[in-house]
Amino acid sequence: MAVCVAVIAKENYPLYIRSIPTENELKFHYTVHTSLDVVDEKISAMGKALVDQRELYLGLLYPTEDYKVYGYVTNSKVKFVMVVDSSNTALRDNEIRSMFRKLHNSYTDVMCNPFYNPGDPIQSRAFDNMVTSMMMQVC
Repeated sequence: MAVCVAVIAKENYPLYIRSIPTENELKFHYTVHTSLDVVDEKISAMGKALVDQRELYLGLLYPTEDYKVYGYVTNSKVKFVMVVDSSNTALRDNEIRSMFRKLHNSYTDVMCNPFYNPGDPIQSRAFDNMVTSMMMQVC
């Protein structure tokens, strides 16, 4: 189960951060922002290796004692970071990939909204509901 989902702009400021246990919200903000260095390292390594640009999933960025942090980057360099509880051993890599695809599709819907200004914080109720349902599902 995902405990934190974040959408980070190209310039590394948060567009959206949602965490389920709100008492640890500051800890998750810190975890998301520290993972951006790993995301940048993986992106630069992929650029040098000339990997297929359609593969946006970065995989496991780093594990901690309690959580695993996964990353995904769009073609426009917007980053999605997901923090998953380490105790959930049933969660497989392809399920994480599927969750990121859903998140990307929902983000695309937000960007297609004519009333949304790119770069502003995401305040879409539909996006928030999708993230909440994705975080609540127990795999």
